Amino acid sequence: MIKRLCVISFHTCPLSDEKNTETGGMNTYVLELSKALCQKGLNIDIYTRCVDKDNCNIVQVLPNLRVIHLQAGKPTLVPISKLLELVPEFTSKLLAFIKKESLSYDLIGSHYWLSGLVGLEIKKKFKIPLYLTFHTLALMKNLVARSEMEKEDLERVKSELKLVKEADKIIATSKSDLEYIHTLYNCPLGKITLLSPGVNLNLFKPIDKFKAKQFIKANQKHKIILFVGRITPLKGLDLLLYAIKILVQRNPKLTFCLWIVGGLNTGNKNKWSEELIRLNELKMLLGIHAYVRFVGRKNREELPYYYNAAEAVVMPSLYESFGQVSLEAMACGVPVIITDVAGISNLLGKKHSPLLTSASNPILLASKIKNLLTNRAEHQQMSREVFNKVQNLSWQNTAEDFIKTLGVNTFLPPR
Repeated sequence: MIKRLCVISFHTCPLSDEKNTETGGMNTYVLELSKALCQKGLNIDIYTRCVDKDNCNIVQVLPNLRVIHLQAGKPTLVPISKLLELVPEFTSKLLAFIKKESLSYDLIGSHYWLSGLVGLEIKKKFKIPLYLTFHTLALMKNLVARSEMEKEDLERVKSELKLVKEADKIIATSKSDLEYIHTLYNCPLGKITLLSPGVNLNLFKPIDKFKAKQFIKANQKHKIILFVGRITPLKGLDLLLYAIKILVQRNPKLTFCLWIVGGLNTGNKNKWSEELIRLNELKMLLGIHAYVRFVGRKNREELPYYYNAAEAVVMPSLYESFGQVSLEAMACGVPVIITDVAGISNLLGKKHSPLLTSASNPILLASKIKNLLTNRAEHQQMSREVFNKVQNLSWQNTAEDFIKTLGVNTFLPPR
């Protein structure tokens, strides 16, 4: 059985929720799954690139869980497009640390393709199996990219194809993710394991709406539509703004507002990302500035209040390998409206059709939002059903599935 894991999260630190950086579901996935596995007796070291000269250290998260920051390049944030050139140095530092500490591992877990390239070198050096979770796929991102700037380069595509061939196991986070890895990347089904992400049910749970709105300083009379996530074109926020425009135009007496949680916490618009500037300009162009509020990034301890203050959470993504935000909202008993391209849509059956919409269809999305804002009976039913749907998706259960399906014997041929 697996006893000690080497987990690689090269391009983003799983503890970066504490910093003023944009983070996504991968950070949550890596940290929460690692914590749950350690609570079941495993020992885990997570290796990540140091981006802060004052934090190039080892953080003891649990007695048997460490996050180890290794310096590769200058200890500062680097655009993800420039990180490939730092992979050799990071790999060298990781190997040196293992040698210095006289460490041995039973299994390597890499997250994202850059970490996969690091993991591949560790696998070759120590002859131990490698499992890989892509989290996003270059071919799928390129399919929905709206400009050349948004497209992933050929180097990433080639690297992902190589990793599919040379990794011992590929972890898919949803049925659609599994299907894309199998068909687009020619990965044998026997090499792919489906492991749905979990959710922290102790943190994300129902809270009285009045108290939640009071905490986030929201108008008690306003019905809140909520978006939570990174501010990138892939998230389809322009679709959501179009839908809000349609909703306002058709229902001028409806009292509601859209809160967008994400992006860096800065009031200085000169430091806003290009996408945030573009969305703000679109908001003004559509004449819906009174209905839309950018509230910046919030830490995980605050998020349950934002979810519970909302009537619905919307995930209008053009592509989403899973959709961690949806699980968190559902655990709070809040209906989520998601596009049918999100991996989590596989969890919802036909009876949840009020919660499913299509990418790039603002008229349909507007009707779905209006339905949840005005149809109280259906809103209550969807709230109960999504809450019940995720009660067996704790990180503890995900860790148990990991242990059952990813034992060392899964990777190695019989002797």
